[in-house]
Amino acid sequence: MRDPRLQQLARNIVGYSLDVQAGEKVLIEMAGSEREIVKCLVEEVHARGGYPYIELADNSIRAAVLRSATKEQMEHWANMDLQRMKEMDCYVAIRSGDNVSELSDVPDGKMKLYNQIYRKKVHLEQRVKRTRWVVLRYPNASMAQLAGMSTERFEDFYFDVCNLDYARMADAMEPLQELMKKTDRVRITGPGATDITFSIRGIGSVKCCGRRNIPDGELYTAPVRDSVNGIIAYNTLSVYSGVTFENIKFRFEHGKIVEASANDTARLLEVLDTDEGARYIGEFSLGFNPYILHPMKDTLFDEKIDGSLHFTPGQAYEQADNGNRSSVHWDLVLIQRPEYGGGEIYFDDRLIRKDGRFVIPELMGLNPENLK
Repeated sequence: MRDPRLQQLARNIVGYSLDVQAGEKVLIEMAGSEREIVKCLVEEVHARGGYPYIELADNSIRAAVLRSATKEQMEHWANMDLQRMKEMDCYVAIRSGDNVSELSDVPDGKMKLYNQIYRKKVHLEQRVKRTRWVVLRYPNASMAQLAGMSTERFEDFYFDVCNLDYARMADAMEPLQELMKKTDRVRITGPGATDITFSIRGIGSVKCCGRRNIPDGELYTAPVRDSVNGIIAYNTLSVYSGVTFENIKFRFEHGKIVEASANDTARLLEVLDTDEGARYIGEFSLGFNPYILHPMKDTLFDEKIDGSLHFTPGQAYEQADNGNRSSVHWDLVLIQRPEYGGGEIYFDDRLIRKDGRFVIPELMGLNPENLK
């Protein structure tokens, strides 16, 4: 018997997140084992008069291709998939691979080419900018293990997170968005010598409330490109191209990362040297999904952690654009709740969040007890 929560999730994605209309084409990308959610999505797209199309995208297969792919092949591959993406109105990616490190042994040069050619051309330039899209995870035993839960408990957690009332969350974000419009100077402090300042004047902000990512629960902007100064020490593990990084620390001067360290500093520097924009920040975001409390090496969940922020090297989004361009967009997370060391965020010298909780009246609707 099909889990009714699965059908509800598909209905939310097709009807609320994508708002599929009759005659629209929807590309559904699956990793191979998520048949039930794909069936539910296909049914919901058809019910609204849309046309669903299915693509298999398994990282173990992608790794086999990338190990020996030439630049010419990647260009051809990107051009073929770009043409298909141009014909789509909507895109859904269901990502649930059994091994988050599947791409870790792909040579660095091949991953760099893949990001610079395929990912940038097909996804960053076309899919992100010109389709209505949703990316979601699908629960499996591997994800439950990363979260430190039994599979059954993780499934309950997953549906609490993903079937949250995102329309209600969107309303609660309004005061924060209004405050960001009026804010110039941001300061972030915390353990590990974290103390950075930057401006967000004139950049704009975007509410993330179930329209793009599932799970969701963040509001992002970007720093004025050359305005970042100081040090930030992240406290959340992050997987990039199959490699797990921890204890990442950056020092900024006039917007640029001039010093960087981590458990694997050499690989970290390779990422930062991908192109000029990789050493500048393309996104600053506050996370507040009330059900996501602890990291699980999955960016889609970790960047929404209640009481967190992410400060992202690389490409800026056009909707909150500081002009930074890169084939990198790496959401690195700092959790500021007390059990993770605490921390403060100031807007124009006014304390707005302390130890992960909003402390001014107009923003308290984003504290977890008011979003569940």
